[in-house]
Order: sequence, then structure tokens, then C-alpha cells
Amino acid sequence: MTASLQGKTILVTREKKQAREFAEKIKARGGKPIVVPLLQISCKLDIDQQFLQKIESYSWLFFTSANGVHAFVQLVKVRGIRLQDLSHIPIAAVGEKTARILKTYGFHTTFMPSTFNGATMVEEFLEQYDVSSSILLIRGNLSRDTIPEEFKAKGIPFETVELYATTTNYEVKEQLNTSCYNDEIDFLTFTSPSTVQAFMELKEEDDKLNQLIHTPCVCIGTTTADKAEQLGFTHIIVPSTFTIDGMIQQMEHYIGKGE
Repeated sequence: MTASLQGKTILVTREKKQAREFAEKIKARGGKPIVVPLLQISCKLDIDQQFLQKIESYSWLFFTSANGVHAFVQLVKVRGIRLQDLSHIPIAAVGEKTARILKTYGFHTTFMPSTFNGATMVEEFLEQYDVSSSILLIRGNLSRDTIPEEFKAKGIPFETVELYATTTNYEVKEQLNTSCYNDEIDFLTFTSPSTVQAFMELKEEDDKLNQLIHTPCVCIGTTTADKAEQLGFTHIIVPSTFTIDGMIQQMEHYIGKGE
């Protein structure tokens, strides 16, 4: 592994469990990751679970995040449903990571869009498949409404269920501000609009900290980049592949160009 991020300090803001892989990949390339998990993810096991009673009747299961996969599997297992009994239901995954997590649980991904966002997912899905019975869309509390709105507009039968909640991790506020004040951050990284929002919410008003909006800000995709732009970040970088590997490659490219 080349030391392509040698000497660079990179703020990793994603949820604690998910941050570990990102941080290890940064360290493997000589970088210094500062992990401050700005979000907390929790499964909503106390929700109305009527959908489980007819789970086998859905024509497709739509997963738009790895968190949705973890929450779905946890809830299904708690309710005594065997995962292998659901293997006949086709599955759509928004991207490579979601598909990879599904595979670890024994699920096969039938459909994945070429670009990892909701609008493309719906457009390409409907180009390939006819839908006669209801799709189950697995979501979180902060999921965007792009997919359900597209389904409604096109008359596609579907139901949604919120299986996990994403909340701001207020416990790391002091850690975030201390780290950003004491270290010279070379790159900020954001893997969801929620992380951008939480960063601005937890950041204290200070001349040095306020300048962070001009630090190179690497966003995992266009939706996250739109949020960063909306909140005032001026130096936004988006990889061509919406993954953490794509984010790392984009940082390497940025450094290689001497920017």
C-alpha cells in the first residue's frame, strides 16, 4: 500500500462502527484519521410490525442503505423469521456497500443502479422490471423522499417502513471542537447529508473553526455535496464512485495535482 495520504490529517465523521473501516484505509495510506462519530444509529424494534405478517407477499425489497439492511435483519430475527424463508423475494440495493452487507447475510442482490442515488435507482429499475404487486421500501427516519415520490408519480404500488433512526451524537461535541481546533485538518469527510448537518450543529462559533468551511470537503455523493453547499462549504470534492474507496481516491488525486 502506497503512502499516498502521508502527513494528511483527515476528519472522519461517520457513525462509529462504520468509521472503523474508513479510518483503517486512511492509516494504510499514511494518513492520520481523526474519528469523531457525529451520528448515532439505532434500530426501531418497537415499531408497528404489520409488514412482517405479509412479508412474503411483497414483489421486491428495496434497501437504500447498509443501516437499513442491519436493522431489517435484526428485526426479522427478533420476530423469529428465518432469513432463508425470504430468499425468494427479489432485492434492490442502492449501491455496492449495501449489496455487500446483504451478501454477508446470505441475500442476493437482483438489481443495483449504475449511480448510487434514489432517482437513478427508480429510473433504471423501471426500465428493466414491471411491478404488479407492492414493493417494500426499507428506510430510516432521515431518508430522502425521492424514491417514494417517484413511485407515486409513476403509479407503482409500494409500502414504506422506517426501521432505524439517525440522530446527532451530542456527546462528541467537545471532542469535535477540540480536535478541529488543535489539529490542522487537511480534509473533512462526509458520508451523508446528516453528517454535514451534525457538523455544523456541533461546531462552536470560533474564528478558526469557522474557517473549516473552506477546508477541502470530501462528500460521498451528490446529495451530500448539495447539503454541504447549502450550508456554506466552499471547497467540495465528490468522487466519481460514491464509496469510501472513491473518496480516498479523490483525496489522492487532489494531493497528486498539488492542490
